Amino acid sequence: MAFDEQIQANIDASLAEIPHPSLPKGSNLYGSTKIFPDYQAEPGQAYFTLVHGIAHESSVSFVAILQATRALRKGFESAIYFYGPGAINALDTRGFPTTGDSAFPGEQNINDALKTIIAEGGTVFCCRFGLSLHGAREEDLIAGVIPAHPLDVQDAVIHYARKGAIINSTYNL
Repeated sequence: MAFDEQIQANIDASLAEIPHPSLPKGSNLYGSTKIFPDYQAEPGQAYFTLVHGIAHESSVSFVAILQATRALRKGFESAIYFYGPGAINALDTRGFPTTGDSAFPGEQNINDALKTIIAEGGTVFCCRFGLSLHGAREEDLIAGVIPAHPLDVQDAVIHYARKGAIINSTYNL
């Protein structure tokens, strides 16, 4: 696209104002000091995550899965419970143009992360009512995800609270 001389001069001046890249690749922007110890689970400790967030609407659901996986790797009994609109996170039928495909980079991140935590011994529950809200079926769930009755949401919280679990409850709409 051709611009008149004044516009082109302004473009050239704008581009020259700040050198790019401002820092070379690999430059540290932030410190790396970890404040708290790298706690590991004591025998019998549990970590329970509730997810009410919609897949791909924010990073909340994905980060919750990553935190639950990290807790599992630290030795905690780790379980995730998807309910309400969060149930769609547990679907193995996501993808475009076909299931399992990524129409954009990261589209399958949640699916891959759930398959990882299940493979590593974590437990994943999904509310049947949450599935029904979006027309999803139990057979659409990622293999290993446990379908649960809607009344189990509260009782799961009670179960893990009585165990003394750390409870991470995420909510996003």
